[in-house]
Amino acid sequence: MGDLSEMLGGLISYALLAALATALLVAAVTDLRRREIDNWLNAGIALAAPLYWLAAGLDWVAVLFQLGLMLITFLLAFALYAARQMGGGDVKLLTALALWFPPGSFVQLIVIMGVVGGAASVAMGVFNMRRSPQEALRNGLATFAASVWVMGTCAVGFAAATGRPLITPDATATMAAVLPGGMMLAVLAAMLAGSLMVGMGHIFRRQRGAIPIPYGVAISAAALWVLLQNQVFPPLSGAVLG
Repeated sequence: MGDLSEMLGGLISYALLAALATALLVAAVTDLRRREIDNWLNAGIALAAPLYWLAAGLDWVAVLFQLGLMLITFLLAFALYAARQMGGGDVKLLTALALWFPPGSFVQLIVIMGVVGGAASVAMGVFNMRRSPQEALRNGLATFAASVWVMGTCAVGFAAATGRPLITPDATATMAAVLPGGMMLAVLAAMLAGSLMVGMGHIFRRQRGAIPIPYGVAISAAALWVLLQNQVFPPLSGAVLG
């Protein structure tokens, strides 16, 4: 009977996680298309969380932690909303998600959200620039800086998802052979850093207005990543390996 209850609870947990993943995809699409996330969707995510707690077998201490995390998240996100740095739908979505993820996983979600949101800000900032023919060089540096930032974000994300290092020992050896001496490498690094600073500064000085960043996409992408990495794949691996 106990095994049957555990199996039933596991099936319900996976069904609820699948529903959450679907809701996150819907939130990302609607935020990208309309720059808003429907209240009914955020409410559904929040109201389904207690069902997940029951299915996952959370005790009252863990439930109190989730409620406390939700309150802290709401207060901090509302402060960003008051400062016009985050939309109301984004605040509600982030607050609702705080009910689903344990504190460690939720911190990981916030970090990934910041990385993805930063890359989106830079990419959209390039398209939102006021361009002048007299600033062709600065415009080129701005595009270069944005490309490096976005590709760097993708590289970090790929490394984190696959567990592979960003730079392999073979690549390091090749770089050392092509660029002998630490001085040359330091000079190239300084030139790259200077180009990035000039380019990024130009992007944010030449904005036509506020950058319409779809933070809901960043929140949804981060939540899906953490959900699959921490709450779906490990239990599946444990079940398969016994």
